[in-house]
Amino acid sequence: MSGFPGLSFLGPKSKNAVVAGGLTAFVFGVYFYTMRAVGGTDELQMAIDKFEDQKQVETNPKVPSNV
Repeated sequence: MSGFPGLSFLGPKSKNAVVAGGLTAFVFGVYFYTMRAVGGTDELQMAIDKFEDQKQVETNPKVPSNV
């Protein structure tokens, strides 16, 4: 196997740069897709707020909860 047929005219360092650029683009694409897919909801922050409210009620039962 001689490698990529379309890159035969490039030198070894140039081929490495092309592959590195493609891999970097793929990683950033996956990262931004994931952040967009997960960032639509704020479920984690809601769970943290609920936990903190519950913790506050347990430590000071005279304070009314906001839930």
